[in-house]
Amino acid sequence: MPVTGQRVVRRALGRRLTRLRTASGMSRRDVVESRLGISEPTLHRIETGKVPVTGANVRALCWLYGADQSITDALADLALGTSQQEWWDASPVIPEWFKLYVGLEASASRMFGYEGEVVPGELQTPEYARAVFGAEQPVDEEVAERHINLRMQRQKTLFARNPPIRLVTVLGEGTLTRPVGGEQVMKGQIEHLRRLSREDTVDIRVLPFSVGAHAAMAGAFRILEFDDPDDPDVVYLESHVGALYLEEQVEVDEYRRIFDLISRDSVPVEEFR
Repeated sequence: MPVTGQRVVRRALGRRLTRLRTASGMSRRDVVESRLGISEPTLHRIETGKVPVTGANVRALCWLYGADQSITDALADLALGTSQQEWWDASPVIPEWFKLYVGLEASASRMFGYEGEVVPGELQTPEYARAVFGAEQPVDEEVAERHINLRMQRQKTLFARNPPIRLVTVLGEGTLTRPVGGEQVMKGQIEHLRRLSREDTVDIRVLPFSVGAHAAMAGAFRILEFDDPDDPDVVYLESHVGALYLEEQVEVDEYRRIFDLISRDSVPVEEFR
């Protein structure tokens, strides 16, 4: 599955270049002293996916690390995507900290998530999304419609993929009993979730109140998994002002453990009363 979006391509390329440097036994200081014209701060930004990278710099680094021609050509081609924008990169409506997530979501092979308070954006109806946005922001119809249209575009991109993403979501019962937007909006939202859950690659589940205490009470999270071994799995944690991306294996494994626990206690949305 190809990586998508300039931020995600930068992330993937940076990891590949870091691995080549490490395999060659070189430190960042060694690279600087080789006089390629790349400073240590710039190399750090390249390896951490913070900046666009030129094909010339990629080829110079690959030469220094002793990479073969096929690897060099592949990484130089990948460098082209570090400055190419997808629709979300250019959108002034999407916060900068969320743009990386949208790119990761568009590239992930599997996504597992828990939400205890709100139906996640990729599963919302326009009416539900409008009610959620109205609760968070002052009422401005034009701005609200821009946000809702972008959310619907994100959904279309996600569910139109081929091969399709494997999506498993556990919702706390409160997400379906709180009357967001009123009774009719919630009725339409629940029917939408049930329709989506009939897809072979989508599994939407509900964690009932009757379970009592559960493993995910600390809050919502998502786990994004990738088929490409050069693109490590990510846990995404969101707040009102930013997001945290966890990539350490021990961190991802802990969230997988939590997800397995709540999945065991959940029921398919079709069976929710």
